[in-house]
Amino acid sequence: MSQTHFTADFLWADGAWAEAGLAVRAGRFAAPNGDAGERIGRFVLPGMPNLHSHAFQRAMAGLAERRGPGEDSFWTWRETMYAFAEAIDPDDLKAIATQLYVEMVKAGYTQVCEFHYLHHGPGGTPYADPAAMSLALIEAAKDAGIGLTLLPVLYMTGGFDGRPLNERQRRFRHDVGQYITLLERLVPMQHDMLKVGIALHSLRAVPVGAMRALLATGVSKGLPIHIHIAEQIGEVQDCLAVRGARPVEWLLDHADVDQRWTLVHATHLTGHETKRIAASGAVAGLCPTTEANLGDGLFPLADFIDAGGTLGIGSDSHISVSPVEELRWLEYGQRLVTRHRNVASRKPEESTGVALWQRALAGGARAAGADIGRLGQGARADLLVLDDRSPLLAARDEADVIDTFLFAGNTPLVRDVMVGGEWRVRGGAHVIEDRAADMYRKTVEKLAAL
Repeated sequence: MSQTHFTADFLWADGAWAEAGLAVRAGRFAAPNGDAGERIGRFVLPGMPNLHSHAFQRAMAGLAERRGPGEDSFWTWRETMYAFAEAIDPDDLKAIATQLYVEMVKAGYTQVCEFHYLHHGPGGTPYADPAAMSLALIEAAKDAGIGLTLLPVLYMTGGFDGRPLNERQRRFRHDVGQYITLLERLVPMQHDMLKVGIALHSLRAVPVGAMRALLATGVSKGLPIHIHIAEQIGEVQDCLAVRGARPVEWLLDHADVDQRWTLVHATHLTGHETKRIAASGAVAGLCPTTEANLGDGLFPLADFIDAGGTLGIGSDSHISVSPVEELRWLEYGQRLVTRHRNVASRKPEESTGVALWQRALAGGARAAGADIGRLGQGARADLLVLDDRSPLLAARDEADVIDTFLFAGNTPLVRDVMVGGEWRVRGGAHVIEDRAADMYRKTVEKLAAL
């Protein structure tokens, strides 16, 4: 089997720049055999994993920005989202997700963890193929050329008190048996570009017995596990009222939380909870642009890093689709609340951009359950080439380029993107972007007319 060889002036490997070559064999990085190969650019970075996505919400970005009769919050936004979700079928979902995933790859994301709960038809009636919506996402990722960690969601109740789901939520519901059947359908489909994991929507949506029953089955063995947790103050208050503990505290006391787990948002933490998440090895899944858009609050970043915690980033509701903006606002939120600069840098002379990028690579790879996020032998061949002809990178050397990439302006600096050994973006253009945009445009116009 043949190898393709590439060279660059600076390759980001093991947390530092190296002048070296790359070889790609069967979609993975291999040891170079001495061939010089094609020079692909000056600065080459690993592709970034996106650890939290609700793909269908991309089509409603900008539609929930009008104030209601009272004070708006996550809970009022959620009702707008439910209304939008009612009309989406598998073909619609594929069109929306394909456009979204094209945007992700162009921005430098090369893997997406899809937290997928829109399972059934309106009113909760299953499709003829109960996996139809999952399969639509798999096809969208294949067309866009992005790696996918598909996380079908177990969603059973409407609150900590066990209330039944309302009419708009019935599309999301499985019982444990149905959910395991779906997983058993999807897990054998895994390959290098497709991983499958488990998602518990939240503690309020999964009763205690159901969580225990699912995690006790063999189907969960070795799979990544994701959960929304402690996103909103109201959620924390309800958990305290019903279960006598805060959500993160309760989860850590009642589940074997370890490196397989990703705790999405984890916004509202005590100092003790922050240290316990870090010690568990779980990934904190942070989505700063969505958390800002929804008014969630700010994660205790400095304390978590100081405790040795692992984090990654996701675009969640896709109000923005850019790892640059997620990382920029992760840092800027901390600057605003602490009134200090370079908060993610915890050591003197440490680059803030490097600290953010490297942490998000490591945490995102762990959350995705894939060997990605590194330019090293055996990893999947995902990379992005920065546009060294951009004026923003003029007079920048390896010491400053990642900081410039993350903090200098809004011009996209990703020129070329490879995923799984295949070029998906060249010169800033995705290979299917015109077709994807046309399909997306027709879909959202149809939905708007309903």
